[in-house]
Amino acid sequence: MQPVIGILLKIFSAFAFTLMAATIKFVSDAYPVGQLIFFRSAFALIPLMLWLAWSDVMVNAVRTHNLKGHLLRSIIGVTGMFCGFAALSYLPLSDAVAIGYAAPLIVVVLAALVLKETVRAYRWSAVSIGFIGVILMLTPQFGVVDSAVGNESRALGATFAVFAALCTAAATIQVRRLTATERTGAIVFYFSVFSTLIGLATIFFGWNMPGLADFGILMVIGILGGIGQILLTQSYRFGDASLIAPFEYTTMIWALLLGWFVFGDWPQAIVLAGAAIVIAAGIFVIWREHRLGLARKKAAEMASKRAI
Repeated sequence: MQPVIGILLKIFSAFAFTLMAATIKFVSDAYPVGQLIFFRSAFALIPLMLWLAWSDVMVNAVRTHNLKGHLLRSIIGVTGMFCGFAALSYLPLSDAVAIGYAAPLIVVVLAALVLKETVRAYRWSAVSIGFIGVILMLTPQFGVVDSAVGNESRALGATFAVFAALCTAAATIQVRRLTATERTGAIVFYFSVFSTLIGLATIFFGWNMPGLADFGILMVIGILGGIGQILLTQSYRFGDASLIAPFEYTTMIWALLLGWFVFGDWPQAIVLAGAAIVIAAGIFVIWREHRLGLARKKAAEMASKRAI
């Protein structure tokens, strides 16, 4: 039953993050992005701190050997958050979510360039095909397919979404670096703290005072983000990443449903087709990573046997 629990936690995590994105889109016209980042980060600390206290890893979450690394990860992450929130204000929910699927493909490229990981022809082929899917999703935003759909706002939103995916990928690479010395709780904790402070600094650029109802909505954004992060972290404790990770793409199901029922949006067929290509490429990359991991493990076992 453990893999089933992991899959369910991953699906609930995807739902929490998509519901958070829909809530951000709902209030994005009324509040500046910096204010949204503050509430997203500050109130995420509530479920996060409760989880760390309950799991008895509070000390490990505070202890760090690489504060500069956490700060760099936070700056990249907040930049991505800014671009992602801005994209939500200009694009339909499902379009913004779908373009974000480019992030795992960009991770492969950055892993080869920055971490000097060996990326062979199979993964390069999957990444290339995936980027074709990304281009398909972008064409209607820039009016290539239908000039009546594409406009300056949609083009700006698509640009923000692409930069958000790039920042998400860069943050993933930085997290990989941090995991060499830092615990998961510390990585999540310091990101939440630093992103809260960075978001708070934007108060000097002008915030809007929320009413009681909107204040509650802004709190919910952060709490959903914190719950989603906890569920995401816990899901990988119950199954292999190659099994759990593909269920990240259930966010498209939630985005389609929320976009249709809440905002009355439905993506064009070419966007759905592009998303399907990117999802297929992403799943292939995950599968290939799993196969390479098994091969490396087998090689290590054979080497240890020969040493004996």
